[in-house]
Amino acid sequence: MKCYEGSILSVNAGNDVFRYLVEDKGKIVYVGNTLPASCAHAEKIALGSRALIPSFADTHQHFASFSTFQAGLNVMDAASNEEISEMIRAFSARSRGSALICFGASPYSVREGRLISREELDAVCPDKEIMVVKYDGHACIVNSKLLKKMESKVKDLRGYHPDTGEMNQEAFFKFSDHISSSLSLVDMVANMMDAVDFMAARGIGMVHTVSGIGFPMDLDISIEKLFAKSLRNGFQLRVFPQPMNVKAALSRKLPRIGGCFESALDGCFGSHDAAMNEPYVDSEGGNGVLYYSDEKVINFCKEANRAGLQIEMHAIGDRAFDQATRALKEALDDYPRTDHRHGIIHDCLPTDEGIRICADYGITMPVQSAFINWKQEPDAYLESIMGAERCARLNPIRSFLDRGILVSFGSDAPCTTPDPIVWMDKAVNNPNPDEAVSIQDALRMCTYNGYYTTFDEKERGSLEVGKIADMVILSANPYAIPGSELKDLRVEKLILGGEDYRSAKRSVASAFLDGMTSRSKAY
Repeated sequence: MKCYEGSILSVNAGNDVFRYLVEDKGKIVYVGNTLPASCAHAEKIALGSRALIPSFADTHQHFASFSTFQAGLNVMDAASNEEISEMIRAFSARSRGSALICFGASPYSVREGRLISREELDAVCPDKEIMVVKYDGHACIVNSKLLKKMESKVKDLRGYHPDTGEMNQEAFFKFSDHISSSLSLVDMVANMMDAVDFMAARGIGMVHTVSGIGFPMDLDISIEKLFAKSLRNGFQLRVFPQPMNVKAALSRKLPRIGGCFESALDGCFGSHDAAMNEPYVDSEGGNGVLYYSDEKVINFCKEANRAGLQIEMHAIGDRAFDQATRALKEALDDYPRTDHRHGIIHDCLPTDEGIRICADYGITMPVQSAFINWKQEPDAYLESIMGAERCARLNPIRSFLDRGILVSFGSDAPCTTPDPIVWMDKAVNNPNPDEAVSIQDALRMCTYNGYYTTFDEKERGSLEVGKIADMVILSANPYAIPGSELKDLRVEKLILGGEDYRSAKRSVASAFLDGMTSRSKAY
């Protein structure tokens, strides 16, 4: 039995702050301001100026991809394509594999103001296949060696640009499939272990992962489910299969479906293919790309909803957001469900009508506050392609909250690094003050709301009696500091099931064995 004394931020319905929390055998047995006699003998842990909060939940990431890219080369912080080239030269020299993955290239954060080119990749990495994935995860640049190998398979696909080496849309998916299939299962699982440890250091105790892209036969879905069952340290994974085929979920006995890629309704602003109701205002113009007809999306939602599955779909542009809301509305009108917890991911440029539908039908919003004032996709660029009026309507988190819509935060990793402190900071210190939220609301969106989204709120997400003791010790009490200081908070410890976090690293063979024999419902 352990007794934590200090600032206990419960994130319960009243956002109450208590003095004591007592944990016993992995469960919370007391929370309050007066320590009962029955707990007087408990081991005392004084928090001092620190605070105890529920563990964080990342409600949208591509776990297999993040694990893979995290093990590769991250070039997000490079200031120029010249610097990226030198990083790739060194990475190629020390890498044993014949196929390399880099991640995070952006034309908006380098001096040249453009993506690195195929010619530049050839100059520093001519002998190994290399794919440099764009920061938004929806495009890549490849070198000539990889292009030559894949040319016959991609030359007739949308998004094929051999002159620059940039591949997007269907061509990008094909290259992603090829590179991912080159990974061994042993390396894939070992990378997952490292990724879990990385996120645990940032206080994350649960991840909602969208899977089913880039791996043959949707292997990543099956591996993630097995990996989730194998975990013995309390870390939680909830797997969303991305294919628009309900069998992908039902055959694996998963209660949810959707995400990005195949269940993405449009692309991204950075690749100029987010679907817009009004044209882009720059020289490229156009309305972006709406991947599917209304009929296809509605039929998918109806089938999944009737099957009792929880649905999530990617929508960035306002045209895609409208399509998502129409489809979910028709599905719920066709087969009403009172507690479906369907969601729309990203919700970057929502419409008033779409917001009304979400409020009326209980549709949740797993959003990415990390996109606000994002280095890889800065506001100046967004304004240049969509105009000031639309740019001012991006990421209206406060408006969602005011309409009673449940908002949760996620990283969209590998697009942004999983870091809940950043999510809170961006939401509270939004450059658009009309859309800023309170520290209490931001913490709820990082914790309780994330667990609620996948029906886990009865066991986790707040510090209440009877719940599993999944908790984080922060370096300071976020309720007691100015919002401008949120970015300076540090995660000092993650506690899962009442125990200090234990590394996920172990032999891949033992993880496979545990995953295949476990009766865990962790996924």
